[in-house]
Amino acid sequence: MKTATVRIAFFRLLCASVSVWFVALAAADWPVFRGNALQTGVADGMLPDQLDVLWKFTTKDSIDSTPAVAGGVVYVGSEDKFLYALELTTGKEKWKYQAGEIKAPVGVSGGCVFAGNLDGVFHCVDAATGQKRWTYEAEAEISSGPNFTASAVLFGSGDEQMHAVSKDGKPLWKFKVPGGPVMGTPAIVGDRTFAAGCDSSLHVIDTATGKETGTAVDLGGQVGAAVAVGGDRLYVGTMGNQVLAIDWKKGQIVWQFEADKRQQPFYASAALTDKLVIIGGRDKRVYALARDTGKEIWSFPTGGRVDSSAVVVGQRVFVGSLDGSFYMLDVANGNPLKKWELDGPISGSPAVADGCIVVGTNKGTVYCFGTKK
Repeated sequence: MKTATVRIAFFRLLCASVSVWFVALAAADWPVFRGNALQTGVADGMLPDQLDVLWKFTTKDSIDSTPAVAGGVVYVGSEDKFLYALELTTGKEKWKYQAGEIKAPVGVSGGCVFAGNLDGVFHCVDAATGQKRWTYEAEAEISSGPNFTASAVLFGSGDEQMHAVSKDGKPLWKFKVPGGPVMGTPAIVGDRTFAAGCDSSLHVIDTATGKETGTAVDLGGQVGAAVAVGGDRLYVGTMGNQVLAIDWKKGQIVWQFEADKRQQPFYASAALTDKLVIIGGRDKRVYALARDTGKEIWSFPTGGRVDSSAVVVGQRVFVGSLDGSFYMLDVANGNPLKKWELDGPISGSPAVADGCIVVGTNKGTVYCFGTKK
């Protein structure tokens, strides 16, 4: 009897382990710009060891937009004035919706797809059918992707404001950042979000009221990227050629990094592991910095500027460059593991879901990488 009980327990443990492995491999959706509300750029699941191009889908203009992936569907905007829904497994078009020129990242929440366009119109579209739910008009172009609270959609705009809109399209509040556009997709932690723009300051904002909490932090440079949040710290690159770690609760800069040579702005957003901050710069390099001190751990040279925000999947880093290459690097040391030559420069960022990684090019092509069956 004892032997039979042990065998049953072992079998259950084995089944549970296998289930966990499959869940990790065919992981969660990628519903917002950097994969999660904290904008960390780190995938919850894994990718196969061997990656090949599974399919390509061509639009009629550049894709700077970062895709969102939800429920086995890729949603991506193009400057050909359409928002597309593509089957993740095949690349087959499910629908397309005329939304105007889209450069901003796409977001998915509650069965709806959200994207802003260069005319300042923010669209909410039914994810299943591609039919318009509603539109909301900002006063300038939108390059920020959306992020979501339980009751609101948040995004930045070129009208110097962060907007909060209800899930049915009604304005809730606006927060003004004087001096220029709010370009970065907002990160959300608890009841706080963050705005940084051309006033070279970081603002911590109550998501319910749109009111600033505390005093703004002087960043010493303008910001066009999203912040990545880990605990009490957030990490962001600036147009002043620096990467900063900020204690957002205390309102203090913890450390700052600047390259030794050829200092250039950082337009990409950071990926945040438990030990590293990984970010690409316009000096054509990808950097890994110690999360606690800002010390450079490694850097990797590409052939072009790196405006694409890196994504971390397990022990691998994936990042595109304006040299037209999509790179796979080792997280630990930055050594190149593989390079794919795509059909054009890459300024948008990858999205990871269900054992696949998806990225677009400035030639208007969506690439999906995975394992061929």
